[in-house]
Amino acid sequence: MNALTASPRAALLALVAVAGVGCVPQTKYNDLELAYRSQQQQLLRTQAELETASANENRLRTQIAQASGDLEALEALRKGQTVDVDKLLADYESLLTKIGSLNGGPLPAEVNAALSSLAAQYPEILSFDEKRGMIRFSSDFTFDSGSAGLKASAIAALKQLAPILDSAAASDLEVVVVGHTDNVPINRSAAQHPSNMHLSAHRAIGVRDALVRDGVDANRFMVAGYGEFRPVVDNGASGSAQNRRVEMYLTRYFIPRGALSPATAGVSETLIVPAALTPAAGAKVLDNEPTK
Repeated sequence: MNALTASPRAALLALVAVAGVGCVPQTKYNDLELAYRSQQQQLLRTQAELETASANENRLRTQIAQASGDLEALEALRKGQTVDVDKLLADYESLLTKIGSLNGGPLPAEVNAALSSLAAQYPEILSFDEKRGMIRFSSDFTFDSGSAGLKASAIAALKQLAPILDSAAASDLEVVVVGHTDNVPINRSAAQHPSNMHLSAHRAIGVRDALVRDGVDANRFMVAGYGEFRPVVDNGASGSAQNRRVEMYLTRYFIPRGALSPATAGVSETLIVPAALTPAAGAKVLDNEPTK
């Protein structure tokens, strides 16, 4: 017999036994009946709790089974993705190698040696950063104040730079010429250079034109001007000589020159400047503005 049903049954038998032996006090009878009904209600509650617990157990077993299946699937996916990740990493490293061979990276040793020697010969005019493949011209020694016309000493240095750029070792390098100024506004030479942006670009064009005249192919150049917006040091009240500069970057082609169409093969990638804003070759504009 189920233990949960024993107590109500015993209470019922006791009630019947009392009734069978004769009259009993009404209060005693009522107490026994109340006890029976109370135990009967407790039985119903216990049975309901057992059914709920059983349902919860079944639900938990199902969830555990699902979690176990998910874990196995994730483990299989992880093992499968390990191969994919390794392949992606290998492809990434290969791509970095290809990019390094197409653009940037160390210049040929012969070119580095020649540029280092040239910088040592003209220390006031230019410096050479081997790691960046960058030649920096000091504007104060390369140009007159407020002018894009090259000084004689700068012209001499560029004449020696041209054959280095035109050498077989440097033949696959394009030349990016970038002009910079300080933050002092243009004053007396505003007719030729309306802003520092114009002056920086005009000076870059001046360097490029000199090298082209000395035999470097025109289609190897790109020029740009940043004006005062890329300083290397803080400008003072009269600007800064360090910020007044022209930088030349030697870099491998993104697109080989042989891939250029015949229509564009001889066209240089230079900034187009209205003729009215471009100074005549060798022109010098003297004024009283701070040195640019």
